Amino acid sequence: MINDVMDEDNLAEDKIKANEPHSKSLLETSESKGNSRIIFEEFTDERTLISYDVFGKKQMKIKVLEVSDENPPSKWKFGDRVKVSKILVTIKHLTSQEIEEGEFDIEAIERELAEKRHYTSTNRWIPTTDIKNGYVVGSRHTTLISDASALDYIVF
Repeated sequence: MINDVMDEDNLAEDKIKANEPHSKSLLETSESKGNSRIIFEEFTDERTLISYDVFGKKQMKIKVLEVSDENPPSKWKFGDRVKVSKILVTIKHLTSQEIEEGEFDIEAIERELAEKRHYTSTNRWIPTTDIKNGYVVGSRHTTLISDASALDYIVF
């Protein structure tokens, strides 16, 4: 009877360890692993990682550079999420093929906006399923850059 209880405890601990999000693995890309072949389950269509401006003249891609080790407040309600701290934004002008890149510390921008304008609109909690090969899915771009746009750091 005691062995059964101990086995159940060990199984529960193994399940918890297996379900913990690993921020390091989220930030790794298939290129950084050194393997040129991609497994079908790891394949990500490039179009899902890109968002366009209103006029369709610019496209944006956001790479996650750093995530916080903070635990999400309610995992049961929203699922596995990570708090993004730093991002690399790449904007491509489609008319001129010019590329702009900028690194942003979202946490610092959030503090600055709260201090200057007494509000903040950034939601830095991103579901782990919305990070593919180290890049954020295009549907989450607006939530990550909203404070930077409010302070005119990004014009998109």
